[in-house]
Amino acid sequence: MEPMEKKGNERSLQAFHAFRRAIEEGDTGAFEALVTADFGFIVPIPFEEWQGEQRGTGRFRKLIELERASMSARLTPVTCVEQGDTGIVIFQAEGIFNGMPYANELAIVFRFEQERIRSFREYVGVTSHLLAIAKA
Repeated sequence: MEPMEKKGNERSLQAFHAFRRAIEEGDTGAFEALVTADFGFIVPIPFEEWQGEQRGTGRFRKLIELERASMSARLTPVTCVEQGDTGIVIFQAEGIFNGMPYANELAIVFRFEQERIRSFREYVGVTSHLLAIAKA
C-alpha cells in the first residue's frame, strides 16, 4: 500500500491518529486535547442510549470503554480527504470482536472549527464509492 498524501490533510490525520490511539490503547487524552468545548459525535451503535448525537469528552470516554470491552482492533488509514471544515478518513479495522476474528472498512467524518474537532460521525462497512461522493 502506498503512503497516503499528507499535504492538506494534516488536521484529519492528526484527529484520526488520536482517535486510533484511544481505540487501540484506551488513551483518550490526545483526542480530548483536540476537541472544541461543545464537541459532539454520532456512532452506529445499536443501543438506544447511543442513538443520536452524543456530547462531550466524558461521553467519548464511555464510548472508548464500551468499544474496548468487546473489541480489540488495529485501525489502519487507507484514504484521507480534507476540504474546508470537513475531513474524511476511510480506514480498515482488524482484530477480535466478541471473541471472533473481525475485519471491516469504516469511515470517520470530522468537522473542524479552525484546528479543533467540533464533531465526528462514524460510518461502518463503507465502500469506496464514499470517496467519489466526497470529491464530487
